[in-house]
Amino acid sequence: MNRLWILPAIMICAIVVGANSASAAYCGAISYEGCSGCGGTAKGDDVTSAPVAGGTYTCMRTVRETVYDKIEETRYRKRNEVYYEDQQVQCSRMVPETTTRNVNYTVMVPTYETRTRTINYTVCKPVYETHQRTINYTVRRPVYETCKKTIKYTVCKPVYETHQRTINYTVKKPVYETRKKTVKYTVCKPVYETKSRTIKYTVCKPVYETKTRTINCTVYKTVAEQKTRTESYSVVVPEQYTKTITVRGGHWETTSETIPGPTMRKTIREPGTWTFDPCTCKCVYTPGKCRTECVQCPPKTVCKKIWVPTCEQKEICCTRYRRECRTRQVPYTVCRVVPECRTKEVSYKVCRMVPECRTKTCNYTVCRMVPECRTKEVCYKVCRIVCENRTKVCEYTTCKMVPECRTKEVCYKTCRIVCENRTKVCNYTTCKMVPECKTKTCTYRVCKMVPECRTRTVCETTCRRECYTKTIQVRKCRQVCEPYTVTRCVPRVICTQVPVEVCCPAPCCPPHEGPVKSLLKHILHGERSGGCNDGCEQPACGCEAPGCDC
Repeated sequence: MNRLWILPAIMICAIVVGANSASAAYCGAISYEGCSGCGGTAKGDDVTSAPVAGGTYTCMRTVRETVYDKIEETRYRKRNEVYYEDQQVQCSRMVPETTTRNVNYTVMVPTYETRTRTINYTVCKPVYETHQRTINYTVRRPVYETCKKTIKYTVCKPVYETHQRTINYTVKKPVYETRKKTVKYTVCKPVYETKSRTIKYTVCKPVYETKTRTINCTVYKTVAEQKTRTESYSVVVPEQYTKTITVRGGHWETTSETIPGPTMRKTIREPGTWTFDPCTCKCVYTPGKCRTECVQCPPKTVCKKIWVPTCEQKEICCTRYRRECRTRQVPYTVCRVVPECRTKEVSYKVCRMVPECRTKTCNYTVCRMVPECRTKEVCYKVCRIVCENRTKVCEYTTCKMVPECRTKEVCYKTCRIVCENRTKVCNYTTCKMVPECKTKTCTYRVCKMVPECRTRTVCETTCRRECYTKTIQVRKCRQVCEPYTVTRCVPRVICTQVPVEVCCPAPCCPPHEGPVKSLLKHILHGERSGGCNDGCEQPACGCEAPGCDC
């Protein structure tokens, strides 16, 4: 297939050349017409000198060289890209809602009633009396006398004498030596262990029991007796008047307060990149950097009640009382109290504590000291006493006591006790308690609990579910075509002309063939025609055995 394009070129060359036939080598570049009577002079385009039979000549030879050109071309690759898309999400939250309702309750209101009663009592009054009495007593008085006496006594006078003597003594010098010894000691390591135990304990539960008992009580019956007396009395007359007062009031207001949500830290990774590695001819994915962002959580709404105080001016109608003095005849009743014994049953509650045994499990930690033997080297000093004999001369003083008799006068006191009789008058007071009967009127209050129904407003807070829409970012992935540049080496063949020295062959030429016939024979049969070795058994100098590589 590669040789088919040569046929048209051969036809064109045959037309140009015509009928001139010549024997030529190297594709007709050299003519051998003048070699050994086979022709005239040699012709060629690139021959530097006329070839001589058996000599050399220079011709240009085509050499093919492969050169690699670098071509940059753009290619496309697919990569995954992460992007975030906003999406509406339905959420629900609990909204507090405050409602009010009226609650009826019963309050026991104390009602006080003032009563009067007469009490007879006895008081002991002290009566003081002053008396006198005479007391005889004896006093022992000391009487001091001064006397003198002569005392003989002996005094020892010291007489001192100095002597000398030689003392041999031994001094013990300590010699210290440092030694080492291995000491075994025990270390207690705490080992903690968790245990549980069941504890039985007793709880006293109150049990209430209603009982009835009979009480003997004394009731004083009043026996009335009618009498009349004139008395002045004062009457309190009411008067109506109006005054303005300031009434402090107020009402509750419900306000909503928005509290911003807490701030949270969120780690976000940036999209990575694909990088072409020329060493491995592969694309390497490089992940993006991680960054930390602060994200604000959604706020929450809090409802709270605020008391709003108000001051109002209000006119009220008041009553004041004016006292008037009047006189009247008052029938009065003199009452005598007659005691009467009665019996009544009273109900009372008795609280009895009933013990109840219960059980609970307690966990406690027990620390157990486990002994562990260890060894350490201890440096200690050994003191060795070395005896050393020494001599010194000591001077000493002896004292000899010589007795000496002396005399002195001593003054001394003698004490003599003398009894002396005396008399004194003492005043004393005696107290005698004299009973005295008195009467007093006591006012006392009786408290009676009266039930009273009242109404109060109770605020109740209930949570109501509320739906709302919030926007969140949803992470999605898509494929993106990314262009990148690749450098490719493309081989290219360059033909260059190289000068070659060729030997001229000896004249052994066969009958000449035309150029067209020789070219066809060369192409179709693969034989070399018109070359250096046509009809020659041995190659000429400058020609190779396979051919001339024209």
